[in-house]
Amino acid sequence: MLEIRMVQIKRAYEPKNRKDGYRVLIDRLWPRGIKKQDLEIDEWLKDLAPSTKLRKEFGHNPARWKFFVKAYRRELQSPEARELIKNLAQKTSRRTLTLIYGARDEKHNDAVVLKNIIEKELETSKR
Repeated sequence: MLEIRMVQIKRAYEPKNRKDGYRVLIDRLWPRGIKKQDLEIDEWLKDLAPSTKLRKEFGHNPARWKFFVKAYRRELQSPEARELIKNLAQKTSRRTLTLIYGARDEKHNDAVVLKNIIEKELETSKR
């Protein structure tokens, strides 16, 4: 049976599912109200999170979304971030990758941007 590998995003407050695969918290700050042992993550990649300055400038304001996406993409161009992204893409080739985030807004958060970048990395690596 062929298993489909993919990148998905999930709020930290949603329960773990066996289909989540490799679970990575991608926020700089630990999600409020969740004990470390209760989140059940495989890795915490704070270095892929938006900088504190960018996070505060964005403030989860949907009106600043385009600004946030552009600035966050720029931050993810560092050699360190590129290497982490490549590593996550490699993990996805073996199983589902779930990016865990704490924001309330499911459409305007760092996981949405990072998912798109990892998917593009996967497309590039298949060529």
